[in-house]
Amino acid sequence: MSAPDLTRFGASPAPIGIAIAPGVLLEALRHVRDAHGYRYYVLATAIERETGFEIVHAVRRHDPEDTLFVRVHVGKDAPEVDSAAFVYAGAEWHEREIFDLFGVRFRGHPDPRRILMPDEYPGHPLRKDFAMDTPWGYRP
Repeated sequence: MSAPDLTRFGASPAPIGIAIAPGVLLEALRHVRDAHGYRYYVLATAIERETGFEIVHAVRRHDPEDTLFVRVHVGKDAPEVDSAAFVYAGAEWHEREIFDLFGVRFRGHPDPRRILMPDEYPGHPLRKDFAMDTPWGYRP
């Protein structure tokens, strides 16, 4: 099965799904939900790259059965992107986890606080530059 045509959003093919600019993320997610039947939010995750973070939202439809991965890239200097929580309610906890572990902020998120780590936890432990020799870091 192929991804829906989202060229009007500047979408380009990605290894799995599509890659779009952060500025059109919410509009593109609404479009795939309403016009193409991707009603179910599966997951969100982040991948740290050399130049920034890749945020991946996975959405699913059942007729035909298909999962679409929508990727956006945000820079490391100010990692921030719009929250998908008001398009897909299931995105809320996933985005909180990405914030907690990677430090990516989600504009407009209804509850932007840590979800896994204690409130006083210094830094974001899944970042490649996270110091592992801290009292909070890895202990073999």
